[in-house]
Amino acid sequence: MIIFEKIEALNNHLDKLRQDGFKIGFIPTMGALHKGHLSLIDRAKHDNAITVCSIFVNPTQFTNQNDLLNYPRTIEADIKLLESADCDILFYPDVKEIYPKPVNTFFNFGFLEDVMEGKYRKGHFNGMAIVVNRLFEIVKPDFAYFGEKDYQQLVFVKMLVRMMELPIQIIGCPIIRESDGLAMSSRNVHLSPQGKKDALIISQTLFKARKLVKTMSVDELKSYSINNLKSNPAVDLEYFEIAESNYLKPIKTWEDNSSIRAFIALKIGSTRLIDNIELI
Repeated sequence: MIIFEKIEALNNHLDKLRQDGFKIGFIPTMGALHKGHLSLIDRAKHDNAITVCSIFVNPTQFTNQNDLLNYPRTIEADIKLLESADCDILFYPDVKEIYPKPVNTFFNFGFLEDVMEGKYRKGHFNGMAIVVNRLFEIVKPDFAYFGEKDYQQLVFVKMLVRMMELPIQIIGCPIIRESDGLAMSSRNVHLSPQGKKDALIISQTLFKARKLVKTMSVDELKSYSINNLKSNPAVDLEYFEIAESNYLKPIKTWEDNSSIRAFIALKIGSTRLIDNIELI
């Protein structure tokens, strides 16, 4: 694996590969890698001749500076994982390399900015869009891969690509879970052993909701799921929502859309976790 810290060196290398006709797959990450990220690497390697992963803890998408300071940084372990996955290129820039000048870009995503993650993390998605757009400008991939655990982010990225008319195909990849059902996340390292047990109520509630689809109305299933989540005193629930999959608009009946998902965000202690599942 080749590691680049500078844009110019990366561009020179990728330009030569493109001239030779190689397709490039790209996985943007903030590091603290786990099996979920490696599944994206595997998919990219299956689809492309060259796989590029970036590790950059992006300051513009953190609405809480403590979250930025406390975000796990495990670059040595990350490099070993990427090498074990046979990743071709790691792009590991510093903040000045990505943002040589102050950034004040604003993307208008409309309705999406006011629901679920957009509602609870004001400014987060604009910051995410800024860095993803910047990384797309630098890497110029043919395909880019994002996990479905951050499903709303995936929807935003697809919209960003349409807005900017970028010649990039966005691929959403399935959530990777622990054997007990907990969705893999870089934030899981902050959970205590008891916290991990308490967090299992997330996936358990989602799996139960999928089983109960159409045995209840949408509102009844939401109420049932919310009550189940709140039954654990360790849970600080932010939302449980049911929405259609493409634009995340809330639904009123199961007939409103042919593709529907359930979404959860909550805190266990100070650790914020999100998860979702396809219901229909």
